[in-house]
Amino acid sequence: MRIDPRRLVVLRAVADAGGVLAAASVLHLTPSAVSQHIARLEAETGVTLLDRSRLGGRRAAGLTAAGRLLARHAARVAEALAAAEHDLAGLTGQVAGPVVVGAFPTAVRHIVAPAAVALAATAPAVTVHMRQIEPGPGRAALRAGGLDLLVTETDSGADAGADLRGLAATRLFDDPYRIVVPVGWGPVAGVDALVGRPWVDGPPGSASRRVLDRVAADRGVVLDRPHECLEFPAVLAIVAAGLAAGIVPALALPADVPGVRILDGPPVGARRLDLVHRRGRHEPGAAALLVSGAILSRRP
Repeated sequence: MRIDPRRLVVLRAVADAGGVLAAASVLHLTPSAVSQHIARLEAETGVTLLDRSRLGGRRAAGLTAAGRLLARHAARVAEALAAAEHDLAGLTGQVAGPVVVGAFPTAVRHIVAPAAVALAATAPAVTVHMRQIEPGPGRAALRAGGLDLLVTETDSGADAGADLRGLAATRLFDDPYRIVVPVGWGPVAGVDALVGRPWVDGPPGSASRRVLDRVAADRGVVLDRPHECLEFPAVLAIVAAGLAAGIVPALALPADVPGVRILDGPPVGARRLDLVHRRGRHEPGAAALLVSGAILSRRP
């Protein structure tokens, strides 16, 4: 029996991501390509690895008992490769290779891209590949091996360790939220003066949604939220048009936005930024460790 380790990587992605479709997204493959890898791995091992009885509609296909067993071995293979990379770098003093970093847009702009530029001068053999991804899908991609590092955001009042199975996080910093209002609304005397005004909401599960929920709960009111945006430039565009107030973290605020005023007063909480990697004795690998250090140096 000869097992292709590349197919083990695909099997591990199916196990960690929760199905063929999710693994395909993580690995940037088509679902049919993932299925073909699994089928060939089944031919190599002579056992059924994918439970195809669950393939009705678009439901996630799970692994059989044999598939789960082999996926655990795949995780150990990945750990052995990380150990080999670590030991070889220690022996030769040379660190090289690609490192894939996932992050949300403002983190790409203000943290990961500047870190990659700085690292290029000191470790030119290490290449940083950036991938824009939200924290939830990013954690699945990290577990499945599609990412080496991930910058996440969560409301600072939330449990940052709630979804860190198999992962480890290092706190970067807290990014304070600021309330922004249209200039045309004139002077605004604090948050309480805005409870009857329209707001720009964030999508379900977003840090913006959680902080706006908290603002409403603290005041015992129901806020009017006619708009919903994921990207902060879109929030600022709606505010600048005079249509609503919004909540934007300081990192995402340009120095000057025509038509937008930042409300005076203390921030309404903050979002917590973390740098996340797989948990393991030799994780992150040598190249990823250098990139991690460059990112951590961006902390204020």
